[in-house]
Amino acid sequence: MVPTVEVVVVSRNTEAESVISLELGSATGEPLPSWTPGAHLDVWLPNGLIRQYSLCGDCGDTGDTGDTGSGTWRVAVLAEPRSRGGSAWLHDNATEGTRLKVVGPRNHFELLPARGYVFIAGGIGITPLLPMVAKAQRDGAGWRLWYGGRSRRSMAFLEELERYGERVRVWPQDEHGLLDLPAILGELESGTLVYCCGPASLLDAVQEHCRELPPKTLHVERFTASERRDGGEDDRPFEVECAASGLTVTVPAGVSILDSLARAGVEVPSSCTEGVCATCETVVLDGEPDHRDSVLSEEEREEGEVMMICVSRAKGGRLVLDV
Repeated sequence: MVPTVEVVVVSRNTEAESVISLELGSATGEPLPSWTPGAHLDVWLPNGLIRQYSLCGDCGDTGDTGDTGSGTWRVAVLAEPRSRGGSAWLHDNATEGTRLKVVGPRNHFELLPARGYVFIAGGIGITPLLPMVAKAQRDGAGWRLWYGGRSRRSMAFLEELERYGERVRVWPQDEHGLLDLPAILGELESGTLVYCCGPASLLDAVQEHCRELPPKTLHVERFTASERRDGGEDDRPFEVECAASGLTVTVPAGVSILDSLARAGVEVPSSCTEGVCATCETVVLDGEPDHRDSVLSEEEREEGEVMMICVSRAKGGRLVLDV
């Protein structure tokens, strides 16, 4: 069960042009749950929106042992020009003392053990990679971070990254152009894993360059959905049995499980509705999901224990979900 936590903003800092960081502490005095690099929080905003933000502090004193820590969490928020109200609300209203409800931490971008790492960040995609870099450094692994952005003034945490010296390559586009992916990914040593987070254009380019690498070499986290299969013969009606509420709901072609359940009065928290954020992650008790999300790993898809009901469907005629 993913915990729900009441937090309070302990401090707010400007990290770059249009980027703020918020340090969050427990609002109840109870220890905050531990976390591991790659984890994020679902932040429930007073305006009714739910938004996801990567934890970008150092979890070295709490998350690596599995123990519950009592410190603070840090997230960073980019003021999106086309924001639907999430980042704008936090930029306008989140100040010291602001109380928020969060769900998490969740982690679908876990840092796996490896001999070495290549980290590639684009813009605000630096946030989940910061604790990964800290852990790789602490563990004595070989690693490099390539950090691209529009300009230095738009790139957060540059001063914080200076302590790593030449292991970090800062690559502002207005100075150097786009990241040189052929050079970065051209000759990886055996056992090296690649972690990338940033805009879709960067992730798509990195995936193309990693196409010939061994399976499970590349790990990405997306802010927007990757191209997925929709419609056609596979988008047929099916039934969903709601084990917790006792209802059976028909999901028509062209309508999501999430929307079908809502029409029947079964509300499941959701945010992106694009299969990216994992807010609507639901336990599958029976049946085979047709996964169409951009979150789960191939191993998680094969296990079939959870699914993102905002985009995924059923391979057969029936699913039993824990809702």
